[in-house]
Amino acid sequence: MSGSETEDWECPLCMEELDIDDRGFFPCECGYQICRFCHNRLSEDYGGRCPACRRLYSEQKPRWNPISPAQVAKIKNEKKAKERERREIENNSRRHLANVRVVQKNLVYVIGLPLSLASEEILRSHDYFGQFGRINKIVINRRQNGSNSHHPTVGVYVTYATREEATRAINAVDGSTLETRVLRATFGTTKYCSYYLRNIPCQNPGCMYLHEPGEEADSFTKEDLAANPALPM
Repeated sequence: MSGSETEDWECPLCMEELDIDDRGFFPCECGYQICRFCHNRLSEDYGGRCPACRRLYSEQKPRWNPISPAQVAKIKNEKKAKERERREIENNSRRHLANVRVVQKNLVYVIGLPLSLASEEILRSHDYFGQFGRINKIVINRRQNGSNSHHPTVGVYVTYATREEATRAINAVDGSTLETRVLRATFGTTKYCSYYLRNIPCQNPGCMYLHEPGEEADSFTKEDLAANPALPM
């Protein structure tokens, strides 16, 4: 147990926080306090002696100091306050991630596709992206940069089930020609889920955004992406 009421109550052996019942448990007359789990382990597997004074527990009667209702309420309030503080710290540590994009190795971004192919059914077919593997999702970007009124093109995000399928698609598509247009394909980027950024469970079972930290080498700010066209989109 720690010496201050403002600090955590911890078992000195397992370093776990003492629960409410354990805070009133003193197995040795010397006053050395441990949790009941460690007390049982010492008694059953390690000779049953107090780590502080080395007296046998079997020769003593454990002492229980009752925890008053007011103390119980105080302990619960302290735990709630610490949990709020922990969540606030985590929220603050994730706040900067709202401006970060992470390369997703099963996501392919393709530009230069003719407007006539801007159909999910067509793009999913085996004649096009379906030939490379199982597709989880397709998003068509009709505002893709480089389009013009004479030769309109679209960009497409294709999410495959595995990174191997995405890699096959990129190797086959990047630099190929379709209707006189040169296609460019690269891994796409994704952002962090807004629920993850607020440290609360995501409410969308089909959410395609990130819910865990991405690799640092694959993470870029939006400014990085805008300043370097060679980076994935």
